[in-house]
Amino acid sequence: MREVTGWDRQARMSETYDPPQTPLDVLYEDTQLIVVNKPSGLLSVPGRGEHLADCLLTRVQAAFPQALLVHRLDRDTSGVMVFAQTPHAQRHLGLQFENRQTRKTYIARVWGQVEAKTGTVDLPLIVDWPNRPRQMVCHETGKPAITEWRVVKYEGQSTRIRLFPKTGRSHQLRVHMRALGHPILGDPFYADGAARDFPRLMLHSEELRLKNPEGGVSMKFRAPAEF
Repeated sequence: MREVTGWDRQARMSETYDPPQTPLDVLYEDTQLIVVNKPSGLLSVPGRGEHLADCLLTRVQAAFPQALLVHRLDRDTSGVMVFAQTPHAQRHLGLQFENRQTRKTYIARVWGQVEAKTGTVDLPLIVDWPNRPRQMVCHETGKPAITEWRVVKYEGQSTRIRLFPKTGRSHQLRVHMRALGHPILGDPFYADGAARDFPRLMLHSEELRLKNPEGGVSMKFRAPAEF
């Protein structure tokens, strides 16, 4: 029997699932797209088991039965998500994400005061299998992961920072900020001590830019953070 690690216990604790029952917040809708503001604490897609069935996808499909998944956000991350209205739109949008043609902007609060005003984290990531779903930096076998960042302002013992991921690895922003020495506040996997003692993960998908599958018009969607 494999030893149960501290990260295993934390992962199991994080599976206590009590999603917020807030109304669906639709930011935009047309024949191709549905854009919504995902609340923190709600899964993007169903997990394993009936207790993890409630998710943003099922809530969107309750209002828009034809809606199709395009991408995901971590359960504890809030903010802008796009869904497709047709299979064509799903393929078109999926290729935009895959080919890094979308532009994503996140806002976060991180522990401590980040000294530099701007920077880039270029560290390859791979799943930490004994402690999954946790990810880790691995220069030998990790996949390329790049995050640009810019300080917005200082807030006491924390820094409000804007993040611009150039790749889309799992937990990328969370691992990169920890590697920078400034974990995101409220992160149950990558923050410790006082940095972890917050009511939610202070990470929000603030803006998403993409091209409409019908006509290729560039579009921008924004949702302000609640923190």
